[in-house]
Amino acid sequence: MPPTLRLNAVAFVSPQNHPILVRTFLNQDDVIKYHYIAHTSLDIVEERVNSEGKPVDCYLGLLYCMEDVAVYGYITPLKVKIILALALMDSVVKDVEIITIFKALHMAYYTSISNPFLKLNNLTGGGSPDASPFLFVGSSKWKNFRHRVDEISRAAGTSSA
Repeated sequence: MPPTLRLNAVAFVSPQNHPILVRTFLNQDDVIKYHYIAHTSLDIVEERVNSEGKPVDCYLGLLYCMEDVAVYGYITPLKVKIILALALMDSVVKDVEIITIFKALHMAYYTSISNPFLKLNNLTGGGSPDASPFLFVGSSKWKNFRHRVDEISRAAGTSSA
């Protein structure tokens, strides 16, 4: 039986580079590490998107490897970036497997923001003009989105903490 992928974390980042969701599936002490990984990946994503004269494929491939993590990138047509951190393995990771995970994550995000009852704007009224409406992803209204991300991680071969 081929080894399953070990999904360590997934990050969704808005077009303005605000974190929408950074979800870790290992140790909750590693949250800062995966925030760092998500933010350092943004430079590589921007470089790949801007260096191409033609439209870029959504799947950006392997961005980099760091310590025990391989980081992959995906950018949606609306410029939401999805960063995936996998545990490094001795076996070959097929792009088809990674693309399937990205498409499932993209559909989970798309389904969540397509909910007409989910209000995306800032309800408090205060805040900077470029305040992201996605900063409230931690609220209870986004619970279904977080649940879908957890289900995708379980299907990819991890157990959510």
